[in-house]
Amino acid sequence: MKHTTLLAALVAVFGATSVFADGVISDVMKKYHKAPEGQDPLCKKVGNGEGTSAELAELLKAYEAMAKEKPEKGLATSWEQKNAALIAAVKKLQKDPKDVSDFKKAVNCKACHEPHKG
Repeated sequence: MKHTTLLAALVAVFGATSVFADGVISDVMKKYHKAPEGQDPLCKKVGNGEGTSAELAELLKAYEAMAKEKPEKGLATSWEQKNAALIAAVKKLQKDPKDVSDFKKAVNCKACHEPHKG
């Protein structure tokens, strides 16, 4: 009986971890690319050159976490390139928050959703 309980606990823990990992991409999109009615998402604020250093650091951390995940579909090399561009663009903004050109290119929703969103 103890083995069954231990196995159930392990399945619950690993299952929960797996569900969380699968949700990282969705969580990042919801938190940083969508906003409540009447508000702009953080990615738009950053794209307008209005991101604070704290917001840029938070966005960078989120994109780095997202880059470690596997998308719903598409080639891994494409996913890696798109995430690398996002990360590099945010790092560039940390040096000059007004230099938004690379970020605006990298944050193109359709360019990422078409090949990678199920």
